[in-house]
Amino acid sequence: MQQVSTVSEMRQLADAFRREGKRVALVPTQGALHAGQEALIRAAVAQADIVVVSIFVNPLQFPANEPVSNYPRSLTDDLQRCAAGGAHFAFTPSAEEIYPRGYSTYVTEEAVAKPLDGASRPTHFRGVTTVKARLFNIIRPDFVILGQKAAQRVAVVRKMIADLGWAIEVVVVPTVREADGLAVGVPNRNFTTTQRQESLALVQSLRKAKSMSESGVRSPDRVIAEVTHILGEHRRIRIIYIAIVDPKTMEPMREIVPGRSLLMLAVWLDEVRLIDNVEL
Repeated sequence: MQQVSTVSEMRQLADAFRREGKRVALVPTQGALHAGQEALIRAAVAQADIVVVSIFVNPLQFPANEPVSNYPRSLTDDLQRCAAGGAHFAFTPSAEEIYPRGYSTYVTEEAVAKPLDGASRPTHFRGVTTVKARLFNIIRPDFVILGQKAAQRVAVVRKMIADLGWAIEVVVVPTVREADGLAVGVPNRNFTTTQRQESLALVQSLRKAKSMSESGVRSPDRVIAEVTHILGEHRRIRIIYIAIVDPKTMEPMREIVPGRSLLMLAVWLDEVRLIDNVEL
């Protein structure tokens, strides 16, 4: 596997891939890789001739109350995970490479990005779409591989690709979970024993929502009320949002439609922000 750190070199490689007729998959990450991103890399290997994993902590994605400096860095381990997963290139640019001095152009999606995370983290999706646009223009992938855990990000990126006319296929990989059902994520590694136990309330609430839908409940209000009750029994958890939405538009649904409704939630567990979702 080859590490590439500059935009100019990555562009040259992307041009070569095109000339050779290679199909390219991009796995965009912020580093601190875990089993979830390893699954994305494996999915990319199955789809494409060339797999590029980008490792870039994007400062535009972090609201003022979430300092970018707090995001963990583990480049040596990340590169080992990329190589073990079968990636061909790791693109590891600096912030100055992605956003050169004087950079002032941003991409915004103004419908799918507005509710949920868009309301609670107002600048987040502008950062997501801007950096994805930069990466797409540099690497020119045929596929972008994303995880289901960040379902709103998937929907926003899909909308941006459709609106801007990029010929990029979005491949969504199911959420990777630990043995007890908790979604794998960067925060998990630093949980205390108590936080780890408390976090399982998310698993319990999603399972309850799924079972209610499977038993025939079609009222979003009833399901949301039950999920709220389960989470509310845990004092260290503060709910940011709970919603049942259309997975493509992120608009609230008036009735649960099996296979076409998504329960989304975000909470604070002490000072750790957690998200998850389940198809109903």
